[in-house]
Amino acid sequence: MGRWEPNARERLELAALELFRERGYDGTTVAEIAERAGLTKRSFFRHFADKRELLFSGQEQLTRLIAEAIAAAPTSATPLEAITAALTALDSIFDDERRVLARERQAIIAANVELRERELLKGTVLTTAMAAALRERGDPEPVANLAAEFGGLALHLAFTRWIEPKAGEAYAKLAHQAVDELRATAAELG
Repeated sequence: MGRWEPNARERLELAALELFRERGYDGTTVAEIAERAGLTKRSFFRHFADKRELLFSGQEQLTRLIAEAIAAAPTSATPLEAITAALTALDSIFDDERRVLARERQAIIAANVELRERELLKGTVLTTAMAAALRERGDPEPVANLAAEFGGLALHLAFTRWIEPKAGEAYAKLAHQAVDELRATAAELG
C-alpha cells in the first residue's frame, strides 16, 4: 500500500495487532508497524504518540459518547439511569464487527503490565468524564462520583462479557445486565 492511500490510522491499528500477535507487544517496534501498514515511521507519529496509544485509540470517542448520552438523559432520570443510558449508547461502538479485534486487543493488554496500567488510567478518565457529565446535569458531587464509579464497574463488566469467545449478545443488553447485577449486589451490601 502506498503512503497516500486512505485510512492510515486504521491500517496502523490492524498492522500493530497482527505484529503484536506474531511477535508480542515488546517484540514489535514502531518502525515495523509503520512498514507493515505501508507507511513511514513519521506517518505513524502523526497519528499516535507511541505504540501504546494504538491499543487505546478509541478513548476520545468513548468519552464523548458517554458525556453526550448522560447529557441527553431525561431530567427525570436518576444518576444510575443516566449512566445506563450512557453505557447503552456505547453499543454503536461495540458492534459485532469489532468484537474479535477487541478480544485480541484485550489479550495483548492482559499480557503486559505497562498496558494494564495504561488501561486503568484510561478507565479513570472515563469515570471522571461520567462524573463531570452527571454534575453538569445537576447531580451533587458525592452522588455523581459514586454513580460514575458504579458506571465504570458496569462498563468493565459488560465489556469483559462482550469480548468472551462465546458471547453473542449485543453490548447494550450486557450493559443493562451489568447495571442490574451491580444494583442487586449493592442492595445486598445494604
